[in-house]
Amino acid sequence: MAEHDYIEETPTARLRNWVLSEMMRGAGYAAMFLLVIGVSYGIIWGVGQLLPDESKNAPPPMPFSALTAPLDVAKA
Repeated sequence: MAEHDYIEETPTARLRNWVLSEMMRGAGYAAMFLLVIGVSYGIIWGVGQLLPDESKNAPPPMPFSALTAPLDVAKA
């Protein structure tokens, strides 16, 4: 089958167009990835807004995490 170059582009232009299309495809993948992250964040935020206020101000589940260690001061 004969290949006809109806656009009559040079090999340099063909390569440049191919590189541009590959870069645009990568940019599209990155945009979709960021969109998925944004939608996930929005869903988590929305679920958090549905929770009652008491659950947002509850004490930590591990009571020992709120304790602080005594400060050991070196004496010179």
